[in-house]
Amino acid sequence: MSQAILDFLEQAITSPWVYAAIALVAAVDAFFPVVPSETAVITAGVFAASTGVPNVPLVIAAATVGAFAGDHVAYLLGRSSIGRLRDRRGARPVFDWAGRALRERGGLVLVIARYIPGARTATTVTAGAVGYSRRRFAFFDAIAATSWGCYATMIGYVGGAAFEQDPLGGLLLGFCIAIGVTVVVEVVRYVRRRRAGGEAAGSGAGAEFAAEP
Repeated sequence: MSQAILDFLEQAITSPWVYAAIALVAAVDAFFPVVPSETAVITAGVFAASTGVPNVPLVIAAATVGAFAGDHVAYLLGRSSIGRLRDRRGARPVFDWAGRALRERGGLVLVIARYIPGARTATTVTAGAVGYSRRRFAFFDAIAATSWGCYATMIGYVGGAAFEQDPLGGLLLGFCIAIGVTVVVEVVRYVRRRRAGGEAAGSGAGAEFAAEP
């Protein structure tokens, strides 16, 4: 069964259309986050290390272009719904807060979110919905998409190089590395949120104590 899967993957990966397929999957995943773009790019990287096909720089380029285009589709979707979303009861304070966060830390937010499936879509749609500068969005998204394309491709390449005679083992290693990176990012975000919440609670308690007669 595994050999049949590997034969099918090898036929698909060696197709001259593989670069267009990678770009399309990366684009669709950016605004419809059920398409496994990481899986496609990591798989291409594994076979590039194991068989020499496809070409690594072209895989990176295809993943980058697809991710960049898809992120802009998500941004435009958010932009088109800005009035409808803002007019919802209680929504304006949320959008004002999100707009401040993107203005203050927009570059960092956009780059980090690209590595978290699902979060990348929420962030890019929100950027459009709060009216985040399109020029700044394009600049930081270019950095995010390029770094993500290199990251996903090289994870697969490392797995394929480690299991040169066993592409299936290379795939498993690549997926484990990708999952591990996502888990680490989520843990760091969780810890930072807890610390920020604790500091806010402490500040609030101090203000209440100071206000007591």
